[in-house]
Amino acid sequence: MEKLGRKLRIGPTDNTSYERTPRENLRIIPPAARDSFLPYSRVQPGIRLGENDLTRLAPDLPRADGDAIEMSGQILDDTGQPLRHALVEIWNANKYGKYAHDLDGYSAPLDPNFIGLGRMLTDEEGRYKFWTIDPGCYLARPDINRWRPKHIHLSIRGGASRLITQMYFKDAEHNDTDPMRIVMGDDFHLNIGKQYETPNIDVERGYKFDIVIRGKDSTFFE
Repeated sequence: MEKLGRKLRIGPTDNTSYERTPRENLRIIPPAARDSFLPYSRVQPGIRLGENDLTRLAPDLPRADGDAIEMSGQILDDTGQPLRHALVEIWNANKYGKYAHDLDGYSAPLDPNFIGLGRMLTDEEGRYKFWTIDPGCYLARPDINRWRPKHIHLSIRGGASRLITQMYFKDAEHNDTDPMRIVMGDDFHLNIGKQYETPNIDVERGYKFDIVIRGKDSTFFE
């Protein structure tokens, strides 16, 4: 359009809008075609049942090698309000310290029963819970013999924002020399899971890891 003072004059067009217009009326996709053929939770739209259990690929398949652990917590803002219906994803190495992807060059065995990736939505109180395998440490920099302590990665999505952090284990081997631990300094304790006993007979122990997304007590994010 050509601007004339405070008035606008319509200019030439590319005459292609008709090519971008559907030739037929739009049709509603039936629910049977939209829904997954696998079971999923109506309480957690789009999240299939069992995606927060990393210990097995399916309920009827063998459990992965290593100790099964529970990981749970609450996600809060700096005022103590829960982050409801946020997408939480976790991933971690297997018992031997090996990730299930092609770019992991660490010479440790893969576990065919462990993918190491899970997800779920927080509930109305901002709570989440996963079951996974106690991860192993691994040699991250062979050239300088730098090891990474065992840890679990977490991704939190709320709206258009995404935060990534890691949960560490108290007194784990290689904690003191981990680069991220050094960066955190005195705040390292904020990223350590607090061990607890769980009534779940299928797991060895639990770790509580609350996440604060802002403020002076904020969890350390990457």
